[in-house]
Amino acid sequence: MLGSNIKYLRNRHKLSQQELSEKLGVPRSSLSDYERGHTQVGLDSLIKLADIFDVKIDDLLRSNLSHRDLEILRNKELRVLAISVDAGNNSNIELVETKAEAGYLESFADPEYIRDLPKIGFPNIPQGTYRGFEIRGDSMLPMESGSIVMCSYVENIHDIKTGKTYVIISKSEGVVYKRVKNEKNTEKLILISDNDAYLPYAINYRDIDEIWQYYAHLSFSDSKYTFNSMLEEKLQDIQKKLGEVHHAVVK
Repeated sequence: MLGSNIKYLRNRHKLSQQELSEKLGVPRSSLSDYERGHTQVGLDSLIKLADIFDVKIDDLLRSNLSHRDLEILRNKELRVLAISVDAGNNSNIELVETKAEAGYLESFADPEYIRDLPKIGFPNIPQGTYRGFEIRGDSMLPMESGSIVMCSYVENIHDIKTGKTYVIISKSEGVVYKRVKNEKNTEKLILISDNDAYLPYAINYRDIDEIWQYYAHLSFSDSKYTFNSMLEEKLQDIQKKLGEVHHAVVK
């Protein structure tokens, strides 16, 4: 790990090879060989590197220090959350697209996987840990399929508020966006679709891997048109049912 760690730390501290070689007291060509793993680093240089970058020699030799750009958040209620941070140590906003859902379910706790997800920017967002999820299907109309839901991470499952919408991650249900009812006594969430055509269903606390609370969403079509289309479909359905009732009464 030493060569890649030296290169990582040099870039992290914005030092050129020439600047670092002068601090170490070695030729620039020697430093270049260190980074490529072509030359063994002497003990004196190891000690100097540890002092320059304020790291332990053992970490230089054995750890992948690039993972310091990746953090793991743990809590007692939910599983492990992996996040990535930018050069200013601010959390990135990763985007989980529909096509990446299967991979996310397998690797949401893997820092390297999270680091490779596409990143999106969102101006003036409050402090916190956020992730974007692409929504598919019509269960949450009038929010149309293809919308990006921006969510903040929920650290404690007991903080979930009944009536609010969340993205729930679980192996059994996948990535779903629903309105929830939090039944703390039975340790279950009732997941409710805004589209009445879909029936509510329950999920146990213990089966939930991550929960993200809705903050905002990005829509890519005319929401008024979508709402009007949904309303028209409901009216047509009501008229159809009334017609069936009338037909049965006439008989």
